[in-house]
Amino acid sequence: MSLFVGSIDIMEIQTSGRPIDTLLEKVLCMNILSSDYFKELYRLKTYHEVIDEIYNQVDHVEPWMTGNCRGPSTAFCLLYKFFTMKLTVKQMHGLLKHSDSPYIRAIGFLYLRYVADPKTLWTWYEPYIKDDEEFSPGSNGRMTTMGVYVRDLLLGQYYFDTLFPRVPVPVVRQIVANLEKMKLPTKHSGVTGESSRHGSDDTARRPPSVKAALSVSFGQRAPHRASTRDSSPVRRALPPPRERSSPSDRRSHSLEGPDRHRRDRDRDDHRERDRDRDRDRRRELDRNERDSRDRDYYRSKYEKSERDSDRYKRSSSRRSRSRSRSRSRSRSGSRSAHVQGSASEHRSSPFRDASKEKAAASVPSNLAKLKDLYGDATDKKSAENDGSRLHSDYGTEEVIRLGGSTWR
Repeated sequence: MSLFVGSIDIMEIQTSGRPIDTLLEKVLCMNILSSDYFKELYRLKTYHEVIDEIYNQVDHVEPWMTGNCRGPSTAFCLLYKFFTMKLTVKQMHGLLKHSDSPYIRAIGFLYLRYVADPKTLWTWYEPYIKDDEEFSPGSNGRMTTMGVYVRDLLLGQYYFDTLFPRVPVPVVRQIVANLEKMKLPTKHSGVTGESSRHGSDDTARRPPSVKAALSVSFGQRAPHRASTRDSSPVRRALPPPRERSSPSDRRSHSLEGPDRHRRDRDRDDHRERDRDRDRDRRRELDRNERDSRDRDYYRSKYEKSERDSDRYKRSSSRRSRSRSRSRSRSRSGSRSAHVQGSASEHRSSPFRDASKEKAAASVPSNLAKLKDLYGDATDKKSAENDGSRLHSDYGTEEVIRLGGSTWR
C-alpha cells in the first residue's frame, strides 16, 4: 500500500494537454517571457527555491504590476516558472497545505486552474472550499478567505481582467451542483475581479492596449501616449451613474455576456488560423524559392558542361584538320618534287632531241657531200662489185678510206 501511495506522489499532475505558452493570454505571456525578473529566475533550479522566492517577494496574486509601471507581476512570473518545472502530485499538496504564506497556497491553486484537467478541479479544490485563512489576493487590500478565493477560481471565467482556460459546461454544472449540496454560494463573489473583462474599475486592470503592455518590456513608461493616457484607468474619470434599466434591458445584457465571450473566442480562433495560414504560405514560398535556386544551379552546371564538351569537340576537330593539312602538305611536297624532276627531264629532252636532229641532219649532208665528191653510192657499189669480182679474180685488194685524202 505504501508503495502505491509513493508512486502516486511522484506522478505528474493530470493536465489538460495544452502547451504552457497557450495557457495564459498572449500579451501576458509575452510580457512574462521578456521581463528582466523572469530571466533572473533562471538561477532557481529547485521547487523549494521557488517557494522561498514566493515567500520573500509576493504580496498579491494579480497578473499585472500596480502603479504606473504596467509589467507582469512577480506572482505570475513565479507561476510561469512552476509551469516550466511540471510539478508532481506531492509537490502540489505541499503548495496547497503550506503554512508560511497564503500567497504560496494561492499560486498553487492558480497552477491547478491553468494546468490541470478541468474534470479533476473539484477533486483538488473540495478540501479547501471552506478554508477560512484570510488574505488579500489583489493590490487594493480587500481581504477575503481562501475558501471564497477558491470558489471564485472555479466559477469565474476571468481573473483580474485576464482570461482563464475554459471549463466545459457539464463540468461547471457538476461544480455548481456540488456547491449547492454543501449549501455554499454558487455565484461569483468578485474578489478576483468582475465576471466580465471590462467590468472592473480597479487600478490594477490589464493595460489599455497591447502596445502599452509590450512597452514595459523595453523600459518605456506605459501608458506613454496621449491616447493611452486618456484611456488609462488611473487617470480616467469616474463613469456616470447608470440609469435604471428595464427587465428587457437586463435580459439583453445577460445575453450579451456569453455572446461577447463567444465572439472573443471566435476572433482568437480566426487570428490563430490566419497566423497558421500565413506561416504555411511563407514556408511554401521559401520552398519554391529553394527549388528555383536548385534548378538554376543545375541548369547552369549543365550548360557549362555542354559548353566544355563543345569546346573540346572544336579543339579536337581543329587538331585533326591541322594534322590532315600537314599530311597533305607533305604529300604535295613530294609530288611537286617529282613533277619538278619530270619537268626538268622534259626541259632537258628538247636539247637532246635537237642534238639528235642535228646528228640526223648531219648524216644526209655528209652523204650529199660524199655523193658530190665520189658520186652515187649505188653506181659505185655496182662498179665496186664488178671491180671486186675483177680484183678477186686477179687476187688483188684495194682499200678505200672515206674522208681521207688518199686512196690505197
